[in-house]
Amino acid sequence: MAQLYFYYGAMNAGKSTTLLQASFNYRERGMTTMLWTAAVDDRSGQGRIGSRIGLEADAHMFGPDTDLFAAVAAAPANCVLVDEAQFLTAAQVNQLARVVDRLDLPVLAYGLRTDFVGALFPGSERLLAIADKLIELKAVCHCGRKATMNLRVDASGAAVTLGAQTEIGGNDRYVALCRRHWAEAVTGG
Repeated sequence: MAQLYFYYGAMNAGKSTTLLQASFNYRERGMTTMLWTAAVDDRSGQGRIGSRIGLEADAHMFGPDTDLFAAVAAAPANCVLVDEAQFLTAAQVNQLARVVDRLDLPVLAYGLRTDFVGALFPGSERLLAIADKLIELKAVCHCGRKATMNLRVDASGAAVTLGAQTEIGGNDRYVALCRRHWAEAVTGG
């Protein structure tokens, strides 16, 4: 029985690495996978999923108007894997649920739970509400605790507390922190 999975975690939790490993496992068994990533995130190149440890793969790109159900139905695979799932719209998460329920295909979505001010992303909010399985991937704060928050920083490393919800970046723009250290950074003490 297919299910909708949401693997979530802070920056540097290994979400893309885990997705690429899952795709490899399916393909090693002779099955096909359909990989998706957000068109807005081009850090690894357009239509590429890349991990910090060097693994990469080509992927279909989704934007806010992409009909994921129609795209998957037109070229079904044995498993659908979505990177940067926080950038999905609520409607697209519902489309992925339809892929599971109507096409009987597992969907594994990977993304951030919250943004740099601790607010849920729309895609993550809907996934948290309707996914069959929620799996937290762990990142580590500099203090050794579990990192659950993403601090946006400027070029000098100072906390940024205002701005658009989406600003693409990696270690140069974001630091994964435990809630305590994130709160201290955003309040200045």
